[in-house]
Amino acid sequence: MLFEVLCVCVLLTLTLKTVKAQGQQNKPNVILIYADDLGYGDVSSYGATKLSTPHIDALAAQGVRFTNAHSSSATCTPSRFSLLTGVYPWRQEGTGILPGDAKLIIPTDKTTLPKVFQQSGYKTAVVGKWHLGLGGDGEKNWNERIKLGPNDVGFDFSFIFPATNDRTPTVFLENQRVIGLDPADPLEVNYKEKIGNDPTAAENPELLKIHANFGHKNTIVNGLGRIGFMKGGHQARWVDEEITPTFLHVSKKFIRENAESPFFLFFSLNDPHAPRVPATFFKGKSGLGPRGDAILQLDWTVGEIMRELRYLGIDEHTIVIFSSDNGAVLIDDYEDGSVAMLNGHTPSGSLRGGKYSVFEGGTRVPFIVRGPGAEQGKVSHALIGQMDLLASMAQMLGLSVPQEAVDSEPLMSALLGQSVTGRDHLIEHAGTLSVLKGKWKYIAPSKGPAKSSFTDTELGNLATAQLYDLSVDLGEQHNIAEKHPEVVQELETILRQEREKTYNK
Repeated sequence: MLFEVLCVCVLLTLTLKTVKAQGQQNKPNVILIYADDLGYGDVSSYGATKLSTPHIDALAAQGVRFTNAHSSSATCTPSRFSLLTGVYPWRQEGTGILPGDAKLIIPTDKTTLPKVFQQSGYKTAVVGKWHLGLGGDGEKNWNERIKLGPNDVGFDFSFIFPATNDRTPTVFLENQRVIGLDPADPLEVNYKEKIGNDPTAAENPELLKIHANFGHKNTIVNGLGRIGFMKGGHQARWVDEEITPTFLHVSKKFIRENAESPFFLFFSLNDPHAPRVPATFFKGKSGLGPRGDAILQLDWTVGEIMRELRYLGIDEHTIVIFSSDNGAVLIDDYEDGSVAMLNGHTPSGSLRGGKYSVFEGGTRVPFIVRGPGAEQGKVSHALIGQMDLLASMAQMLGLSVPQEAVDSEPLMSALLGQSVTGRDHLIEHAGTLSVLKGKWKYIAPSKGPAKSSFTDTELGNLATAQLYDLSVDLGEQHNIAEKHPEVVQELETILRQEREKTYNK
């Protein structure tokens, strides 16, 4: 009798999974998993040998792994702006790294990546780091629903923290309302002067569990100095160790609730961004310090998303895209031992530079596409930009590409590994601009510093033009601009023409 009951239960489970998959029509779900500060060499399928990322590697084995894919910028806010708008960040003012109290920088009247999915009947969600501003001009009241945010630019559901895990306010917002607030302890945020009685890293360094040297000298939360001051909202403040598990839980809940209809999930993780304080289970597991532990947590999170898709029977009906917002950074102010404990690991692989740098280590990032229609186990060298997702998803769904997404190109065949043809050229953004075309990389002259004062990263700035042949010099060690003036002129012309395009707010 027990055996018969078990058989019936198994049959019902399999039937429900089949019904859910069939009920999704022919439109695939799309999940975009976006890591934070993950370098080209931080993933074992991209050459890392000192740590293993089996779940990310499994995506590569099941899909297409790109070797020449790029975020649009070497820092987070501008990359995310381009990802969602299909527009290079340098076309619009105010797309630099934002404070936690910044206003929304994505125009609400323009087409965005989630709006493309909404036009095709998808449910859309963003879960994780936002860092694109909230509200309009002037001060915002964190104790009410904040007007203007993710829900106003195409996301039906949002569960975020406002900026980065090293900036105030250290709270979660669900649909633009801080969760867990005690009305008797209202939350206030200030980026100009100290408010409240909470200790600060500058005044009370003895309270810190990880010290920092430069900007993280303001309000202490969970033993860590942050950028920006806050007071109140104590009940609502998150603990660093719970951030990733919380985002995972919310994402899985959204997937379960929408398993029978097409959905788009922008799963925007904060690992391995500093301060690196992963869940206790991962502490000390990598042998590479907190940053390595955070990468293991990131990989596990990817595995948990895939496990959920398999459980629901929709994994073969879901396109999963994995990438990072910019290249790797080690120091980034907090003294967490990430450099001392590298143990031979090379976060940027063979690339020069990292986060903040116009060299390839700044924007060339892991990029993997798996799911229905994608070639399995393929390595693609096509030139791809993350802003191309907007036009490519419109192409997949049979929609016209919005003219306002001036820099997004429809490259769905390339994304699925069915074509080796990517973009003709790509503009990379850091302190200066560079142009990628074929084997060539041109970096425009810049008077900026050669290195970052607090990360020790080579920024790529030089007062004269730089030209590299990436086919033989991927590490950008040999500037051959003087030997190929005709190539320099060609790429300078491309950059000038690109700058002449307009994007109206």
